[in-house]
This record gives sequence, structure tokens and C-alpha cells, in this order.
Amino acid sequence: MLKIRTATPADTDAITALILPIQQQEFGIPITLEAQPDLGNIQQFYQHGAGNFWLAELDGQVVGSIALLDIGNQQAALRKMFVAGPFRGRDFGVAASLLDELLSWARRQRLSDIFLGTTDKFLAAHRFYEKHGFEALGRTALPTSFPVMAVDSKFYHLALPPHADHTPLHRQR
Repeated sequence: MLKIRTATPADTDAITALILPIQQQEFGIPITLEAQPDLGNIQQFYQHGAGNFWLAELDGQVVGSIALLDIGNQQAALRKMFVAGPFRGRDFGVAASLLDELLSWARRQRLSDIFLGTTDKFLAAHRFYEKHGFEALGRTALPTSFPVMAVDSKFYHLALPPHADHTPLHRQR
């Protein structure tokens, strides 16, 4: 049974074992663990403010990840969304479950916007994000606090509906 849970310090090796092969071998992106210091310290990097980091587990095996980085102004960056090849697609629902968890969290945190950057190579990811309401936008439309990665070449935005009892700061007059 698929389980979505918050990452802990004990998950560092499993997270690295999931993400690096997808980046390096499957997509041929020349990125190292050293170039991603966030992977060595998930708690300090992601799990503060409105941010968090989740894992998808199937029978005790980590098969997916997703992170939300608080970038201020009630905005966040979706990061580190990866699903192991054998567990992709509707049959497993790993990506959709991870995104559902992130969006539920974001709404509870009263975020107004989620941004993400990805590479042109992740075509299936582009379709996935678009299917889930993300809209493509140019790099110049990103908030200045958005951390653009060297491999990012395509960007997306999702506006979250405001809460009835809460008006996002950037919309107040």
C-alpha cells in the first residue's frame, strides 16, 4: 500500500538513492550530490516556515519524493519531485498522491502561489503539472525570491485560492 509521509533525517540515503540515478542516468543531467547540498540536510533546508519534504513509500521502499520550499510572501517553490521509473503512471498514483499531499499542506499553510522550475527534458512532468492546473510562465515572471537552479529551463505557477478568512498579503490594499 502506498504511504506518503514526512521525511526524517534517517531518510537521507534513501532520498539520494532515489533522486541521483533519475537525474544522472535516466535524464543525463550532469549534477552531483555536492551540487545539491539540500539533499544532505532536508530538515534545515525545507522543513521550516511553510516548507516540508515528503516521501512516497511502497512496501517500505522509497519510490517518490516532493518538497515545498518557503520563499516568503506566502509563496513557495515545488522542488525535488521524483518518482522511480517502475512506479510512474496512473496504476501506482505516486506522483498524484505526492502532489495532493503538498497541495493540502500548502492550503493549510495559507500559501497563495506555488512556483516550480524544471528542465526541458522532463516532458512527462510538463504534462503532469499542466494537467494539475500549473501554468507555464517565463523566467522573468518568477518572484525574485525563487531559487532558479542551473538546470531549470521551464517554469510553472499555480495560484491557490484564497481562504475565506484570509487575504494574502500581496493582495491586500
